[in-house]
Amino acid sequence: MTFLLFGLFALTLLGIAVLHRFALHFALIGLCLVAVARVGFTRFDLAHHLAHEWEGLLNLGGLLLGFALLADHFEHSGVPQRMARALPMGTRGAFLLLVLVFALSTVLDNIAAALVGGSTAAVVFRGKVHVGYLAAIVAASNAGGAPSVLGDTTTTMMWLSGKGPWEVAHAAVGSVVALLVFGGFAARQQCAFQPERAAPRELPPLDGARLAIVVAILVGAVVANLQTGYPALGVWATLLLATPLRSPHWSLLPGAAKGMAFLLALVVSASLMPVESLPAASSATTFALGVVSSCFDNIPLTKLALTQGGYDWGFLAFAVGYGGSMLWFGSSAGVALTALFPSAKSTGGWLRHGWHVPVAYAVAFAVMLWTLGWHPEHGGAAKTHPPAAHTR
Repeated sequence: MTFLLFGLFALTLLGIAVLHRFALHFALIGLCLVAVARVGFTRFDLAHHLAHEWEGLLNLGGLLLGFALLADHFEHSGVPQRMARALPMGTRGAFLLLVLVFALSTVLDNIAAALVGGSTAAVVFRGKVHVGYLAAIVAASNAGGAPSVLGDTTTTMMWLSGKGPWEVAHAAVGSVVALLVFGGFAARQQCAFQPERAAPRELPPLDGARLAIVVAILVGAVVANLQTGYPALGVWATLLLATPLRSPHWSLLPGAAKGMAFLLALVVSASLMPVESLPAASSATTFALGVVSSCFDNIPLTKLALTQGGYDWGFLAFAVGYGGSMLWFGSSAGVALTALFPSAKSTGGWLRHGWHVPVAYAVAFAVMLWTLGWHPEHGGAAKTHPPAAHTR
């Protein structure tokens, strides 16, 4: 039965990878097949399972929809056009935009950081954004959130389970190294693809109201996350309260809803997999979890790791946070950004042009092992200092 369930999930992912134009169809059909097999052939209480999962799913869906409206507010605020003029020309400017996304994601949800970066890139590069650069924007948003308990759902989970912010902070080493690796390659890709940067002589007027709404939404998300654990609540409360000031373009919601349905279907399918335990905690297991996170929801993986214990939480935060960047549907940031750039919804294209993202993961993980060593929590595996042979 385990083989059947994982086989159905694998076929779902294969269908998405090969026929990305029908990604939503494959995700929904796959979910139905997995649910029928799980309930029909095992003693599994689906209602009880969903009772535990619905709050997280509602929060994730709310963020995807809300941040789609935030991105529209930001795009029409006049700020991206000013950033286009302020950023340096050439690869340095393209790289600095990735640094900005990285920095934003340390304090904001990675979905918001990716959408802000994507909206800015669309203006800076006149709508011609290379797939490799889009992959880099997603990677920057995920890498930036890895060392911060406010920047990613998985690190917030670790914080709420009793792991101090300092226990994940050293993930910054891997995140910065990864940014330096994929950022340099992606910036060159983008400038070769679209060398001319939009720098209009006459800038559109700055819409201070829209900019204030964007800031308020982000602040509302952070405050709601700290107070209630549901950042989507703060996002939607701010959006609705600000509607009399500037009404969002509600017509964007049907398109965003498709991306939301796709991601939630994958998340639920992943949660139905019979994964009751993980291999023994080690640096190799953690590296593998990062790779698995590119196609398997990192939230249940993180839950299992927290229950098992014995991990170096900074390594785990980097692995499961950054790992989803390797595929366009591997993280919520990737799904949200490809809703703005549908041409990026190609697994082959993402891997072919965004090859530097997995390379950066391997390099960054090796650097973390070499410079920091593996330091599991008390009671975990023994401390090791890997030799140079661990460099990947």
